[in-house]
Amino acid sequence: MGRIRVAAAVILCAFLCAGHVEAQGQTQSAAQRLPREADPAWEVVAVRPSDPNSTESGFRVNGRHLALRRQSVAAMLMVAYGIQKKQIANAPDWVNTKEWEVNGELDADGMPDIRQIRVLVRKLLVDRFKLVAHTEQREMPVYALTVTKGGAKLEKSTADPNGLPDERDRQSAGESSVEFKNVPIGQLVTLLDFRLDRPVVDRTGLSGRYDFSLKYTMDETRAPQEGNPAPGVFTALQEQLGLKLEPMKAAADVIVIDKVEQPEAN
Repeated sequence: MGRIRVAAAVILCAFLCAGHVEAQGQTQSAAQRLPREADPAWEVVAVRPSDPNSTESGFRVNGRHLALRRQSVAAMLMVAYGIQKKQIANAPDWVNTKEWEVNGELDADGMPDIRQIRVLVRKLLVDRFKLVAHTEQREMPVYALTVTKGGAKLEKSTADPNGLPDERDRQSAGESSVEFKNVPIGQLVTLLDFRLDRPVVDRTGLSGRYDFSLKYTMDETRAPQEGNPAPGVFTALQEQLGLKLEPMKAAADVIVIDKVEQPEAN
């Protein structure tokens, strides 16, 4: 399973109903980044319950420093595994209700990308919250991503099929513009998962890697009132990519928690 992004590359997508990711004091393009093949770990990390009076929340990235403010374990799971809250099962009540502060330094210089942030959050959950979990398929309401009758409007990538995919997201005045390079269709599914109200399953039958872009308005109430605003995401998919979303019930990945513990404050 996969999913996400960093503000200025921004995902953790608008960020999850839970918060947002910011690259503080610098844009990711301007900051020194970790090599894309790097597998970062925590050099040091402190975890403690959130101050109930705090109004600051979200994910913050500043170079090799990563901070989580007022985040539940459920929110961390959503980031780490690219899932929605309804895809978390067997969770104690505190997983959804208790919020945590996390401050840590990576073991390497440079700003992590979205994939590396996901790895770091997974490691945090295992090391500090003693998470043990497994994945099951369960039937639930989903959107099936399919190809329209006119066929998909995707360009086959000529880049190295073993190379790393690239995704760049720009947001302005309620509109999102995403450019994909050398990506499998699953990376589009990941983006849609974060933006829609139910999981998305891939029923396109498309394999390989593609180059394409998508411009859409997620919240049409915030779309520009003048000019030619982008369409909503459902319409944009059909018009720009030859794909459509169909509501249905189907099997989707669910993270089932076998064990999780509240860490001692430090």
